[in-house]
Amino acid sequence: MISILVCDDHPVVRDGLVAMLSTQPDFQVVGEASSGAEMVTLATRLKADVILLDLEMPGMDGVEALRQLRAQKADAQVLVFTAFDTDERILGAIRAGAQGYMLKGAPRQELFGAIRTIASGGSLLQPVVQSRLITSLQSRREPVESLTPREAEVLRLMAEGRANKEIAAALSITERTVKFHVGAILGKLGATNRTEAVRLAAQLGWVSIR
Repeated sequence: MISILVCDDHPVVRDGLVAMLSTQPDFQVVGEASSGAEMVTLATRLKADVILLDLEMPGMDGVEALRQLRAQKADAQVLVFTAFDTDERILGAIRAGAQGYMLKGAPRQELFGAIRTIASGGSLLQPVVQSRLITSLQSRREPVESLTPREAEVLRLMAEGRANKEIAAALSITERTVKFHVGAILGKLGATNRTEAVRLAAQLGWVSIR
């Protein structure tokens, strides 16, 4: 059973989402929040598996709520579900720690699949969102030189499928240092995990995937 916390400031939208999610036998809506601050409070108390989060909410918006959630080391996986598709919104949410980003209007089966993917530890960017993210990064013309020389080496080895231990051995550094560099790379690419970082880097021409 996947426990879900639904966060949206519109009561009608929340009611519709709860009703729709309740049609799935493996979903259980355990709470509803109408603001970012309420989401952070409920997430800490309810410990839901997945948080379905709108970005535009009164007071504390979704991105700031995400930052606070991550600062508290909360384990919940977050799927942003919003009408906003601007580059800054997408980048801001991913960098704040969202595992997925979908636009309202997506077919319900896509939303169900995204929740299951996020709950299992994966990440998901709707194709249109991923396209916007890549275009945004390209338009900023962030070259590979924006990485430090060590980060570039780590990224190259990540693209070869090397684990942290193998990267540490190849570069004669500690695994802890590798993790630090991987985190920096993910932040610069706006990626939520290693696989997504390598895919984005390859699409930007930073690395080649063997």
